[in-house]
Amino acid sequence: MVAVFSKDVLSWYLITIKLKEAVDGNLSKSPPPGAQPRWQALVRNLPLLADVGEAGGEALQRQERERPGEVQAQSPGHSPKPLDPEWVVTIRGKLAQARDEEAACPWARLSVYRVPKSLRDGDERAYVPQVVSIGPLHHGQRRLREMERHKWRALHHVLKRTGRDVTFYLDALRPMEERVRACYDGHVAGMQGNELAECLVLDGTFVLELLRGARDGGKGFVDDLRYSRHDPIFAMRGAMHAIRNDMILLENQIPLFVLDLLLGLQLNNPEQAGVVVTLALRFFDPLMPTDAPLLRKERSRLESSIGAEAAAVAAAFDPLSGPKLHCLDVFRRSLLRAGLQPTPPPPPARHWLRKLSGLRCVADKRRQQFVHCVSELREAGIRCRRRKTDRFWDITFDNGVLRIPRILIHDDTKSLFLNLIAFEQCQMDIATPGGNNVTSYAIFMDNLINSADDVKYLHDRGIIEHWLGSDAEVADLFNRLCQEVVFDINDSYLSGLSDQVNRYYDYKWSTWIASLKHNYFSNPWAIVSVVAGVFLLLLTMAQTFYAAYSYYRPRN
Repeated sequence: MVAVFSKDVLSWYLITIKLKEAVDGNLSKSPPPGAQPRWQALVRNLPLLADVGEAGGEALQRQERERPGEVQAQSPGHSPKPLDPEWVVTIRGKLAQARDEEAACPWARLSVYRVPKSLRDGDERAYVPQVVSIGPLHHGQRRLREMERHKWRALHHVLKRTGRDVTFYLDALRPMEERVRACYDGHVAGMQGNELAECLVLDGTFVLELLRGARDGGKGFVDDLRYSRHDPIFAMRGAMHAIRNDMILLENQIPLFVLDLLLGLQLNNPEQAGVVVTLALRFFDPLMPTDAPLLRKERSRLESSIGAEAAAVAAAFDPLSGPKLHCLDVFRRSLLRAGLQPTPPPPPARHWLRKLSGLRCVADKRRQQFVHCVSELREAGIRCRRRKTDRFWDITFDNGVLRIPRILIHDDTKSLFLNLIAFEQCQMDIATPGGNNVTSYAIFMDNLINSADDVKYLHDRGIIEHWLGSDAEVADLFNRLCQEVVFDINDSYLSGLSDQVNRYYDYKWSTWIASLKHNYFSNPWAIVSVVAGVFLLLLTMAQTFYAAYSYYRPRN
């Protein structure tokens, strides 16, 4: 039905219907070829007469656009097209929205993700900032507003040092609005363009001030950036520790190209790149779960033992090369640098059929078991020793000895590893250096550690150094890191090593020797007892032999 907004329109509509009925009843002759029936021309032009009612004309035109042909005169033998129900119209609208989203493909440029609920259920606090919000995902939260005034102070210092007006930075970031929005998971639709630009300038400036000032124990804040020695934030006091932990969270990131642009504008060199990476490496160094870098003499000795071919491979592998996404990505890449990327040994023969067919195992919780725990490996004769290297992921196995680099465990290690693992789970681009190395290492250590006794053994061997309350807390930490993480161990850099360990574990002779050592040669007194027992056994056998010999061969 046509919506009627005017009496004039209604009159013309009724006249049209009556005229059509009269013409259909009276005209019996067909018009000559090429001629147009007069009544059809009249009926076609009648809607134009509805212009006497402006509202009615707009209604007719709108209905014509929405349902073409419905307001035209109906010819005999044609029935009107039925309208879709309201719920079908709703479904069509959702499909149109999905089509537009698919065409835009925003996830191709995602880099700052919201942690999936399946991972977040394990420990919500590990993924949520506690002191400061960086970026739009946690912007404006009530419990984080205390730090906002310090952000504005940092922006004031920058404007004062550079002699620029704030509009200079805002205008530079506005053209990047769409690119920035595409980096965030969840469509930052709640923030308008001006509000997003303000957030990026304010938070980005705050981050850069922290990165630039954190040198030599915070001397850069006073000497270079002109902050007071008694500043509550920019003086490397206790708050800096909590701020650094928040700045490494996955949901608390700003794209690196934004930080590069802001720093370039401050230094009057907008084309510069790479400086923020160097500053971030220095700032987040205290969070490294490894020892301090090796001494120059020790490092040169290790590099000389690698060999020419291996050194070439080491030079080719540089995780810090290529585009970086944000500070968490830079930190993760820095964990995987400084040496060779482990190359898995050739797969065992039992995998030839799967490799030949090209099939891949589906990620499954049952396929996360690399090796047995430390207690079981010790029963099979496998020993664990500390490997002297600053590459915490570089684990080797040779002749029954599993060599594991030292790792430092502190209160923030759990949050650090959880965010690194969440980033690897969300970042689908496995072509990036070390696509899932942190996850693989965490699951490998989870397999090794099942109890406090396992932690104690690794601690006694110098592999684990921790500042937690007990060994049981360390075991619980590793056992909870990858509770909801699933992946195929065949895609891990430790898959070849785990095959070697498991083959050695299944070798029965080594198990028997290990059992003999554990039961009879575990301490000096046990060794003395075994030797004395063997000596008495030999004497008894000799006595028995001579007694039997004298019986069958008596002396003459």
